[in-house]
Amino acid sequence: MAEAKIDASALDLTDRVVAINRVAKVVKGGRRFSFTALVVVGTGGDTWAWGWARPAEVPEAIRKSVEHAKKDLILVPLKDTTIPCEITGHFGAARVFLRPASQGTGVIAGGAVRPVLEAAGVQDILTKTLGTNNPHNVLKATIDAFRRLKRLQGT
Repeated sequence: MAEAKIDASALDLTDRVVAINRVAKVVKGGRRFSFTALVVVGTGGDTWAWGWARPAEVPEAIRKSVEHAKKDLILVPLKDTTIPCEITGHFGAARVFLRPASQGTGVIAGGAVRPVLEAAGVQDILTKTLGTNNPHNVLKATIDAFRRLKRLQGT
């Protein structure tokens, strides 16, 4: 399903780091270290994105991740402060179950799902992460759930 591009320059985006990981590459002279940064950006409304980068230093990794994220913004179909229906997203061994909640419940989520939901502007939701707790796969399973929601809504 083709998605329309959203102009990031017109939006007020906030970023949140989901995970930082040190990566060692073994070369002839020893080990070379770099850092991966997984970042979520969003308006706090219905628009959000994620980015990933792997340069040699942490601040540079975060900056590059944010730049990458601004290129692929995603719209989330919301119904008031929650999602319209129950949905399960899958990616690899990760499954994320999202269930709408009544107003005032808050975001009941953990791991990599919470920053995604906060960036997307969801205020009332119940979630459960099943399978792996790898932040990359959990984040992509959440993306899958949002894309399934868009297909259900017909947008």
